[in-house]
Amino acid sequence: MGNQVEKLTHLNYKEVPTADPTGMDRDEGPRIGVSYIFSNDDDELEQQQDSVHDLGGEHPALQPYDPQLHEVECSVYYRDECIYQKSGGHLSTYTPENLLNRCKPGDLVEFVCQAQYPHWVVYVGDFQVVHLHRLEVVNSFLTDASQGRRGRIANQLYRYKPLSPAVVVRNALEQVGCKDRDLSWRNSECFAAWCRYGKREFKIGGELRIGKQPYRLQIRLGDRRSHTLEFQSLEDLIMEKRRNDQIGRAAVIQELSSHLQAAEEEEEEEEDHHHHPGARTAEEVYNPD
Repeated sequence: MGNQVEKLTHLNYKEVPTADPTGMDRDEGPRIGVSYIFSNDDDELEQQQDSVHDLGGEHPALQPYDPQLHEVECSVYYRDECIYQKSGGHLSTYTPENLLNRCKPGDLVEFVCQAQYPHWVVYVGDFQVVHLHRLEVVNSFLTDASQGRRGRIANQLYRYKPLSPAVVVRNALEQVGCKDRDLSWRNSECFAAWCRYGKREFKIGGELRIGKQPYRLQIRLGDRRSHTLEFQSLEDLIMEKRRNDQIGRAAVIQELSSHLQAAEEEEEEEEDHHHHPGARTAEEVYNPD
């Protein structure tokens, strides 16, 4: 899952967006081995939803949203450092109207709903947010951006040191109107996190994808059970994390259980072969050397 074949969309390395929002990041020249994909999961989902309405169809009945039931608890590590964690204490959600009483300029808000990608926004004050929506950075009222979904203040999920609230707001507002191929972020989460933390890792092609995979996504399956996936870049990991949120906890556990069961059966076969050296596989019969 960590290694993905991706589509190159920038015409040359000079088009790679690498500037830091604080203006402190220097251009170090071309980045060798970087691959890009121009994709926006929020946009793809919303187009699918619109097509249902256009055809006069109805959405399948969904259960009432329960974060404890539907959301995937996980941690993200860069080498040995935990840089993101979503656990039971971070899962409480509120109505958009309630969030307005809780938000302060510079806060990140994550809107969640069953069978949808989480949608992230930056609160900029006066009941308004800036967010990446349908391949464009737009300024909206928080209640409109929520589209009826419940949400939470997401400042504590990433463990990077945040920029000052004034800089976060400025970063967001300066990008309003940016769209299509001028965008430097894959999805609303990467955009919002970049505004708050100013790290180029959140941008398209912001880091190398060669050599060892330094990022780990640890997914909690239950008490004392977890599964870890490795990635070469943070943006690839975020895409997988968001896919897990979209399909839901039960589907993720089922998907990983099937994978783990297959791996265990393979290990058992290897152990049996080790304990019975006289037994040979079909491949060994035909290839005794």
